[in-house]
Amino acid sequence: MVSPENPAPPALSSACVAEALGTFLLVFLGTGSVHAAVLTGAQQGVWQVAVVWAIAVALAIYATAAISGAHINPAMTMAFAAFGGFPWKRVVPYAAAQLAGAVAAAALLSVIFAPQMGAFERAAGIERGAAGSERSAMCYGEYFPNPGTGVDAAAWARVPETSAILAELSGTAVLAFVVFALTERRNAGAPGAALTPAAIGLTVAALISLFAPLTQAGFNPARDFGPRLVAYALGWGSIAIPGPRGGFFSVYIVAPIAGALLGAALFRATLGRSYRAAA
Repeated sequence: MVSPENPAPPALSSACVAEALGTFLLVFLGTGSVHAAVLTGAQQGVWQVAVVWAIAVALAIYATAAISGAHINPAMTMAFAAFGGFPWKRVVPYAAAQLAGAVAAAALLSVIFAPQMGAFERAAGIERGAAGSERSAMCYGEYFPNPGTGVDAAAWARVPETSAILAELSGTAVLAFVVFALTERRNAGAPGAALTPAAIGLTVAALISLFAPLTQAGFNPARDFGPRLVAYALGWGSIAIPGPRGGFFSVYIVAPIAGALLGAALFRATLGRSYRAAA
């Protein structure tokens, strides 16, 4: 998620490979932690899962930033194009590469955790693709509320679609604001290239701690839609797409994109303007 402003971009093919690999690493580690938490009880509480996501984000950025800018998120790619000087013609190829990386990671996880998934579904009496099977599908795509808090009408009432949209929009807005602030070259208080990926990862962890009980804290259309496609193919069907109560497109695709644009715009209109005036 390093700002691409001004530096000459690398070859598109190299950048797309980097985005695919970076998103693969992000989803493999992050969604893998969700698999481990749900299916084996390996993680205790939201924070432990959030820390793994923080590490995943940081490692993905460290690995790919010098080649592609490490967007690893279509919402951030859109924000960089609108407010960071990133070429618009690269938005679709980047998003396609990010989605491919997410699909590949989820597909590999489905093979690795297949025995655990089967045992979990049998023990919990889950019929894949039937009502309530989002309790296992949550290892892939995301749901509101988090199925771990309930899958009945009472649970649904606690997190209506409007609340889920607001959570994903505001969370991604905060993420984009922080990314733009930390990668602003005039910001003398930024941690620098060596520590910025870790700081961005910790931002993601903090946001997950806030919003995971509500929406599973996506903030990234590729992270949600790629694994969701895998879940659809593996038999969850309409539980994966469009989901048991619909809304996945508005909550996990539109809201993060709108949030990233909002956060980037807010930075440019406030702190970004001040940094430029002081330069």
